[in-house]
Amino acid sequence: MNPVVLADKALFDLPTIDYSAIAPILILLGVGVVSVLVEAFAPKGARRPIQLVLVFGALIAAFVDVVTLSGMRIITASGSISIDGPALVMQGAILILAALGAMLMAERLVDPSGDAFAARASALPGSEDEKQFTARGYFQTEVWPLFLFSVAGMLLFVSANDLLLMFVALEVMSLPLYLLVGMARRRRLLSQEASLKYFLLGAFSSAFFLYGSALIYGFAGSVNFASIADAISAKPSQNGLLLIGVAMILVGLLFKVAAVPFHQWTPDAYQGAPTAVTAFMSTTVKIAAFGALLRVLYVAFGGLRWDWEPMMWIVAILTMVVGSVIAVTQSDIKRMLAYSSVAQAGFIMVGVIATSAAGLSSVLFYLIAYGFTTIGAFAVISIVRDSSGEATHLSKWAGLGKKSPVTATVVALFMLSFAGIPLTSGFIGKFGVFAAAIDSGATWLVIVAVVASVVSAFFYARVIVIMFFSEPTDSTASVVVPSAFTTIVIAAGATVTVVLGILPQPLLDLVDNAGLFLR
Repeated sequence: MNPVVLADKALFDLPTIDYSAIAPILILLGVGVVSVLVEAFAPKGARRPIQLVLVFGALIAAFVDVVTLSGMRIITASGSISIDGPALVMQGAILILAALGAMLMAERLVDPSGDAFAARASALPGSEDEKQFTARGYFQTEVWPLFLFSVAGMLLFVSANDLLLMFVALEVMSLPLYLLVGMARRRRLLSQEASLKYFLLGAFSSAFFLYGSALIYGFAGSVNFASIADAISAKPSQNGLLLIGVAMILVGLLFKVAAVPFHQWTPDAYQGAPTAVTAFMSTTVKIAAFGALLRVLYVAFGGLRWDWEPMMWIVAILTMVVGSVIAVTQSDIKRMLAYSSVAQAGFIMVGVIATSAAGLSSVLFYLIAYGFTTIGAFAVISIVRDSSGEATHLSKWAGLGKKSPVTATVVALFMLSFAGIPLTSGFIGKFGVFAAAIDSGATWLVIVAVVASVVSAFFYARVIVIMFFSEPTDSTASVVVPSAFTTIVIAAGATVTVVLGILPQPLLDLVDNAGLFLR
């Protein structure tokens, strides 16, 4: 620590920062600033190729840097940032899934030839260049700086080691997402409504987190996780200020993982957002939010396990049951996957409640497996279309297995993985978190989780039945031939889903060797 001195008097100490440890975050933030400058000064026609080079270059560079840091275990920035095994695993997974999400956002699913395209372009407002750009189905290039800042916030979120920095990371991650959800080209009113709901509920959750942090500071005199844990150990008697603060912080974090009863934003945001944004958000945010939740519970509030564990039991049970039951009633596949995401959050919380090394590693495996399956599923949804655009109503998927058997088979694979059927990554993930919970004594919670899994299998199987055991009709959707980007995303999702179901050991070894959180 280097003191700043004025007139022979030290005013404050400057934090010592290991910049190599936080290089992946700095890369994304720096390129995000450059991306903003590109939007401000580059010609409109040149923005898209420049932005794509910047985005994919930044993601690749950040991922390479995460790999080079694989052996590093350090707490830097005066104890505010912890670069440890779990953080690096989650950062690597976020970057890979973000790259796949960026491929979907960079996709074009409109054939730029023929009379239909010309008619659509001529009906659009704006200059001729703007008409051509919008008609081709591209996202506006403003999404890319938002995308980069959001990913940078996620990397910081999983490594933040004090409540103040975690709040900053939460906002850096969330604010761009609120805008991205409202940027659909079709059904704009639905998209903007979803964006507003997500923003309002997100603001409430952030306020809870911030106020809870203030209460924790009042109790411990610090926002650093290690200092909070030491204060809890030094004051073994129950403290109302502490417990209220913990509850409010958990409200803010449980909102991000879409746990019941803080899940209300999920179905509207998933349905209203552009499918590419939904794919990106549903995978990376889940990893980042659970990463922060794990670090808070295991490092800062580990000494209060017997106080927060009963509440987490209740939330996990509600999340699994409500998500599974309501998903059964959904007729829109994006809303169905939204409630599926809620149920999956409940299953992951079973591993969180284990509060053990096995629980931590099983949650990391589950998050990675779920992420690849989910992004693949949404990639397929983006290419199943009819005359009005994406065909998300399940009635339009009737007979898809006979009309487009390869696409339907891939969808069936993803549904089976969500249901936890053997030889898929979903089975290995559920088995891991359930086994960890049983070892920790949470057998009754696992029984509830198994029952909820059986219920959830019904709506996953319903999609398969609709596709393969129904005859195609005039309203059955068609499958757009995907370009290279979407093909890569679907192939990556399907491949990882199968490989982790058959040969999970390399990833299991990776998450086991990641170790525990530093404090």
